[in-house]
Amino acid sequence: MTEAPRAPAAALRGREKPSGESPCYGALDLGTNNCRLLIATPQGPSGFRVVEAYSRIVRLGEGLTASGRLSEAAMDRALGALKVAAEKLRRRRVIRLRAIATQACRMAENGQHFLDRVFAETGLRLQIIPPQEEARLSVAGCLNLIDRGADAALVVDVGGGSTELSWVDLRGAAPTGMPPLTAWHSAPIGVVTLAERFPEGEAATEAWFRAMVDTVKADIGAFRRADPLREVFDADRGHLIGTSGAITSLAGLHLELPRYDRNQVDGIWMTRDQCDAAARRLMSLSAQGRAEQPCIGPDRADLVLAGAAILQAVQELWPCTRVRVADRGLREGILLSLMADRGGRHRRRRRRGGRGRTQAVAAQ
Repeated sequence: MTEAPRAPAAALRGREKPSGESPCYGALDLGTNNCRLLIATPQGPSGFRVVEAYSRIVRLGEGLTASGRLSEAAMDRALGALKVAAEKLRRRRVIRLRAIATQACRMAENGQHFLDRVFAETGLRLQIIPPQEEARLSVAGCLNLIDRGADAALVVDVGGGSTELSWVDLRGAAPTGMPPLTAWHSAPIGVVTLAERFPEGEAATEAWFRAMVDTVKADIGAFRRADPLREVFDADRGHLIGTSGAITSLAGLHLELPRYDRNQVDGIWMTRDQCDAAARRLMSLSAQGRAEQPCIGPDRADLVLAGAAILQAVQELWPCTRVRVADRGLREGILLSLMADRGGRHRRRRRRGGRGRTQAVAAQ
């Protein structure tokens, strides 16, 4: 793994941890809709303990499909969230950080220009990662939610600007570790882009929702590289893992939680019928009614039906009776990869003469 240039000292000043304290690692994900940060310390050989989590809806990709550019208002919102994240990283004295940007910055003409501005104003150097790496990291973050008794799993990461699908073959795979990735596909459709393409109007209708489902199916259905696993799903020997704010909101609605609780949502199983029932319930609500739902709120009220449409499209193309809901994914995959590499980095530093500090990495 190649290290990028060090962030300015102002961004991560004071990052040395006092003797005896566990080192903190950071994962920062700037997506089309959200800015998310996770700070954690290693725990055990392959786990971690979260010490701070931060998430803010910034809608960086708002209007991007039509203009091809990030708007000034969207960049200002994202920059405000990133300044908060930078302060949290400094306060926690994070020793290693990986900060990434995904579909919005991949698509936008001015995506890299915006990230240069972020670096200048916050000291955070974000790296635009390709869709294949985004898919791999999402699978890595969800590894312990895979049912190893199944023959295959499909990890569906629904973002604001794209949906990453990763098919893993579990037949003959080791009981732990990363199973073989048979295929991956990045559909350039997420909850923001789909909602902008199909504005809701005064009320949600069956025809409007069906049009969204069919649009997603047309893209995903044209992808054929996962066909070797099709018979597994047709025989209901596979399962889905859904990771996104839209899918966790559906799960919270299904559980009828009075407020969103990650501990009750992350890892639960939902049947296909339960997913369909939650989508029908959403359809019965007005935009205001969705905004008043405690597991949706006003920030996702106009996006959650697009997320339900994407999930339904995947379920129709890759049928299975079980969906596991994941309130985890990309950031967890980043943290696990950073922590897995810490032993090798320590040995390399000793071979070079044991130079004192561990460099904080803003992107790799």
